[in-house]
Amino acid sequence: MKVPRVRTYIPGFDEILYGGIPERNIVLISGGPGTGKSILGKQFLYNGLLKKNEAGIFVALEEHPVSVIRSFKHFGWDITKYEKEGKFAIVDVFTAGIGSMAQKEKYVVKDVDNVGELTGVLRDAIRNLNAKRVVIDSVSTLYLSKPAIARSIVMQLKRVIAGLGCTAMFISQVSAGERGFGGPGVEHAVDGIVRLDLDEYEGQLYRSVIVWKMRDSKISMVRHPMDITDEGIIIQWDKYLRITNVKAEIQPLPQKEIEEMKKAVEETEEVVQETEVEEE
Repeated sequence: MKVPRVRTYIPGFDEILYGGIPERNIVLISGGPGTGKSILGKQFLYNGLLKKNEAGIFVALEEHPVSVIRSFKHFGWDITKYEKEGKFAIVDVFTAGIGSMAQKEKYVVKDVDNVGELTGVLRDAIRNLNAKRVVIDSVSTLYLSKPAIARSIVMQLKRVIAGLGCTAMFISQVSAGERGFGGPGVEHAVDGIVRLDLDEYEGQLYRSVIVWKMRDSKISMVRHPMDITDEGIIIQWDKYLRITNVKAEIQPLPQKEIEEMKKAVEETEEVVQETEVEEE
């Protein structure tokens, strides 16, 4: 029996996940500053709207809603039309309801420390939009000052999101150079972990992505080069990055692995299309 998957349509990402994210999985997108975490999450939401007409929700904890919209537009992703159609919404946890723009937002959490309020507002938004994709940026904000309950907070959010049939990305902040995932115990609460990195070697920066785990899915076991372009993130899924003390090099994957990844994505897309036909 094949696991139902959600295509991200992020170039190269579905390949290294052997088809996409298993449905209802909560994936931690972890990395330091400037690694592209927020871009990946927004691209995931926008592609769901553009390719599948799937409603999406962005939970803004560290960015003003106006800035969120502007950052989408930076890549040519017109999110406002979907917002007007009731297919996209921002859950505003950043402003706490303060300011003229905040008064216009439909989904506002006034107390960032009240996880119960957040889950309640998020639950309403998912139900109202019949959302299928959720991004929380960043989930680290909810437990940085109280790491002892980090796992509990993530589990509360996971129950609501997965329970209502959504697939989600939780953006997780780590310090530059830190190799963790952004919270004690959090890595055991989520279904998947994807790590984005920015490494310097001899004065040159190398962007890369590696999948640490993904429940119910085969994953690529190497670090892949990636780029941030004017159209979003592109992952070189058919290559791997190797950085040692003496050199940094990008090498092609074995052809057998390339063919397996391509086949997995093709099979996932066939299943997705068959499901759409049945629903129609």
